[in-house]
Order: sequence, then C-alpha cells, then structure tokens
Amino acid sequence: MFHGSARLTVHGRRLIVQRHQAGWKQAHIAAAMGVSRKCVKTWIDRYATEGEPGLATRSSRPHTSPTRTPDDVEQRVLDLRHRERRGQDWIGPEFGVPPRTVARILRRHEAPYLTECDPITGDVIRASRATGVRYERERPGELTHMDVKKFGKIPDGGGWRVHGRSEGVRARGNGYDYVHSLVDDHSRLAYSEILPDEKGPTCAAFLRRAAAYFADHGIPHRARDHR
Repeated sequence: MFHGSARLTVHGRRLIVQRHQAGWKQAHIAAAMGVSRKCVKTWIDRYATEGEPGLATRSSRPHTSPTRTPDDVEQRVLDLRHRERRGQDWIGPEFGVPPRTVARILRRHEAPYLTECDPITGDVIRASRATGVRYERERPGELTHMDVKKFGKIPDGGGWRVHGRSEGVRARGNGYDYVHSLVDDHSRLAYSEILPDEKGPTCAAFLRRAAAYFADHGIPHRARDHR
C-alpha cells in the first residue's frame, strides 16, 4: 500500500533510476513522467545512497510530536464520544480542545462516524463507502485502462468566454477532438493522443501505438480474449 499523497509507485521510482542510468537528463525524465525535477532528484539521490531499499515507501509521520494531545486527554475524548455519542463541536469545548483536534483524535483511533452508528445504542449499523486499500495490480502490463474523452474545439479567436454566448459563436460548428488514453494499472504510466474520432479502426490503431509505447518503456501489454 502506498502513501495517499505519493506521486509514484515503487515501479515508477525504479523507472526514474533506470532512465537516469541510461543517460537521460533529469529534466527529460521529469517531463516524460509528469513529475517535478525535485521529485526525480530525490529518488536518484536516495537510490545512490541506499540502493534498492531506498525506493520503498516510508511513513510520513514525524519522529516526534511535541504538541500532540496527551494520551489521557485522548482517552477522555474517546470515552465521552462513546458515552454521549456527540460530535466534535460539542466534545471540544468540554475539554478546552479545538474541534479539529477532536476530529483528528477520533480518526486516529478509527472511531466510527456518528452517521454510521445507531443513535440509540451507538452500534455501527452502516457500512463505510471509503476504503483504505488502494486497488492496484501486482505487475506492470497486467491490466490497462483505455478511455476516450470528447472535447469541443475552440474556434479561432476564442470561444464564448471571449465573445459571449451569442448565436454566432454557438453556430460555428467547429466539431470535436477525441483524446484517447491508455493507463497502466500498476505503474500509472499513461499514453494519450488527440484523434479526429472514436470509431473502431481509430481506437484499434491507437491501441497498437500505445502498446508499442508501453513496450519501449519495459511494460508488456498482454491482450486477452474475453469471449
């Protein structure tokens, strides 16, 4: 499982190192992978210092938290929440603690939301829609996602934001562009093209080019028969 704010998976970080070892400039690596130059330098330096283990995901939790709420206050917050079944805006003033701090205490101890609990007994009766498990295939190329987005073309000289919503602007009939994209489920590497339509032959030709692009980056695209 990767950090919620992580821009790259371990495979993506390894790809940065491989491209750097192949002679790519850091700026070119950053542009190709859609990350900052600082991000690229971070993983290159960490690999140089620690090797393969340096690419693993680390906890972003600080080593010390001097302003953290004392454990006895946290326990009293949890006890009051369980006993009174009230929200953070009510519990906070009871202990002189900001409501936001109360919310963090409840989330840290995985206390259920009041909307998930029975108001009489306090038992959890509703399933949460959120999950802490990030969905991801085990290997690059095992699963890819293909999508097509349709966008109206902006006329020369600007659209309605420039000229207003007049009939003349709306009746120009500039047509549409179709952005075809293929994303690898594991590495999140993506390939996109702007094409004139979304018909079968166009999609098939795009898929062949996308598969070739993935193969050039070390990600085999495995076609499957779903019949």
